[in-house]
Amino acid sequence: MKGRDWLGEVEVGETLISAEEIRQRIGEIGADVSRDYAGLEPRLIGILKGVTPFMADLIRAISIPVTTDYMSIKKYHPDWEDTAAVRVLKDLDLSIGGQHVLLVEDIIDSGLTMEYLLAHLRNRDPASLRVCTLFNKPANRVVDLPLDYVGFDLPDVFVVGYGLDYQQKHRNLPHLAVVKTLTDAAQTD
Repeated sequence: MKGRDWLGEVEVGETLISAEEIRQRIGEIGADVSRDYAGLEPRLIGILKGVTPFMADLIRAISIPVTTDYMSIKKYHPDWEDTAAVRVLKDLDLSIGGQHVLLVEDIIDSGLTMEYLLAHLRNRDPASLRVCTLFNKPANRVVDLPLDYVGFDLPDVFVVGYGLDYQQKHRNLPHLAVVKTLTDAAQTD
């Protein structure tokens, strides 16, 4: 699978996390959420688009009643992650005032987007606000974040699959794979 843009020509490389490992870990997170929120009926808020597979599987792994909502955001200056600003493209449909909110994200990298989202949602007076991410890149963190549920810590590599994309492609891979440039492949093969 190849594509072309600022990374140059790329291909999907080795599997970093298998579909089975992802499925198993989401089951564990679902059990933890079910236990931690027993009797509370949390509202899960997913950040589109990459969260779609994770959110669907997580909802099925949770054994207590939940409600869901979604937000869509756009980052300005994606080339300068440490100065990126966030614009909300699609806001919540439901009020979160007095609700127990679990913010669900596919991947957290620098943490700047999540920091913005947490501040944005805290202003709406939820009863509680926690964070769940399937993939976490702690090496790239520039802000301190409270992460309540983490699926996998990742090395500092560009990845696709299971909702994560490269130019809107490869989200449908059932596993997480490393993206490599063909130049890199030629140098190492």
